[in-house]
Amino acid sequence: MPAFSYGVCRRLFVVTCANLILLGGIAVAAEGLSLSVATDHDYALYEVGEEAAFLVTLEKDGEAVQQGTLSYVVDDFLKVGDAGGYPQGKLPLGDSPARVVVKGTKPGFLRCTVTYKPSEGKTIKAAVGVGFSVLEIQPSLPVPDDFDAYWDEQKRLLAEIPADATETPVDYKDESIECFDVQVPCLGGAPVSGYFAKPKQSKPNSLPAILWVHGAGVRSSSLGNAVKGAKAGMLSMDINAHGIPNGKPDSFYASLSGGELKSYRYEGRDDRDTSYFRGMFLRLVRAIDFLTSQPQWNGRDVIVIGHSQGGGQSLAAGGLDSRVTMIAPGVPAICDHTGVVADRVNGWPKLVPNTENGQPDAKVLEASRYVDAVNFASRCRAEAIMSVGFVDSVCPPSSCYAAYNALQGEKRMINEPHMGHAAPTHIQQAFFDQVLAHVNQSVTASSN
Repeated sequence: MPAFSYGVCRRLFVVTCANLILLGGIAVAAEGLSLSVATDHDYALYEVGEEAAFLVTLEKDGEAVQQGTLSYVVDDFLKVGDAGGYPQGKLPLGDSPARVVVKGTKPGFLRCTVTYKPSEGKTIKAAVGVGFSVLEIQPSLPVPDDFDAYWDEQKRLLAEIPADATETPVDYKDESIECFDVQVPCLGGAPVSGYFAKPKQSKPNSLPAILWVHGAGVRSSSLGNAVKGAKAGMLSMDINAHGIPNGKPDSFYASLSGGELKSYRYEGRDDRDTSYFRGMFLRLVRAIDFLTSQPQWNGRDVIVIGHSQGGGQSLAAGGLDSRVTMIAPGVPAICDHTGVVADRVNGWPKLVPNTENGQPDAKVLEASRYVDAVNFASRCRAEAIMSVGFVDSVCPPSSCYAAYNALQGEKRMINEPHMGHAAPTHIQQAFFDQVLAHVNQSVTASSN
């Protein structure tokens, strides 16, 4: 049975004016105004056919504002307001929270965005999302019949390229840790490029392995992530998403981001063999080749962790490589590319464009199915912990749940009804705590 982490029941989301002051963890505007939205149901989760109420409160200096109106709109991320048949309009202020009621008609998510425009100062907005029968959200299209055969062939081609790594020592202040800048040849031209760290003087066959993967953008690998895993007693590698050199000046990455990698996510998207994500995903397998070739690897544990684009890569790694024993995808991207055919918003990078007649491009749509993290999730038997933001328009919650529901192993979801596209500290900590628990459980099992 899937596990859930809901946090505090009916937690309020507070959005305030400019010049914020933090008081006891609550944001308060210099003008004393705060706008909060909650739901009437624990955890903001409902079943199809149930009504959900959004409860809206505006306060000034801790007292309810009783005069004036708020504007609101409810949408399903795809259609806004009347275009989708969802309520929108004005809410009168008063002693009690203003209520907006909606009914879920199918598995999925709705969000309510509320706006208050004071007579002076900046406009305030707040939003919260609700889910209906979220465990029934299915992939928008089935996995292609030749999906496994295709990726088996790609891995076979990859295996023909010798994994001869170049390891350049990197100085690090903690002498108990060894660090390296690593490049490993891969299929498609770009190598695996990352920082690798491990505890010094570790014994053979003693350490689990962790691979850190990146969100969207163009940047160097993170030495800090590599070190974090090593300090926790792991073979730890952080790779950048593009196989580019590490440790260069910011201007180097800015030049790539504004130049040849500006639109990398759309590169070759009309063919599965030229899709940019094909190379990105094969670098995951090659990075795991490197980690598992280390004499210190314990022969059991391989963990892949990342957020956004990194979350999508984590799902892909779990489906591509049976050596992966745990994944930690935060607000995963690269999910549900074909969502539009199921009347859902596609996840980032919104890979499939519409043609002039308003229909999805058929060629891109078909190619996208081979690089959809939802389809890899259906092949993943690794333990998983995932996060989802109910008001995330970059990686809509329906796309995340389509992937989550497809996972085949033990899994846990961290639901955040008020979160957009984010990787806050408490989620990062929950992920790493789960990683450590996974490793400790593995050690205990192997000793029995």
